[in-house]
Amino acid sequence: MKKIINGKRYDTDTATLIGSAGYSYSGDLEYWTEELYRKKTGEFFLYCKGGARSRYGRQTGQNEWSGGEKIRPLSLKEAQEWAEEHLDADEYEQVFGKIEEGKTQIATWISDTLKSAADQLREKGYTLADIFEAGIKYLTRESEVK
Repeated sequence: MKKIINGKRYDTDTATLIGSAGYSYSGDLEYWTEELYRKKTGEFFLYCKGGARSRYGRQTGQNEWSGGEKIRPLSLKEAQEWAEEHLDADEYEQVFGKIEEGKTQIATWISDTLKSAADQLREKGYTLADIFEAGIKYLTRESEVK
């Protein structure tokens, strides 16, 4: 399925399928399925479909319902919550990284130049967490000196 939502393209043919969940089989009126996808840009979305009496059913007339489908963009937090509920621990960590107690995962945008520099440091064995923490420590020390 392909859909443009808020000026962004979502396409199940080009995105990576992460996992799926559902109920019953496609001939059942209460059948539903949700598939979590990640776009090449890193954004997540759900492709959802279901029977006439499912949460994805749609009204086609007075007292008439049909199966339906939709794409729903997800924030990183929403994708993680969906994955926590529907994927096992290994599948979750394969997508979102190893869970480390006492640490919080973040997502942000950085310039292409900074990304290139971070990639060079990663080739030397540094993790993104190492790079981020070193930058925070450096900036914190510098502000204390001023």
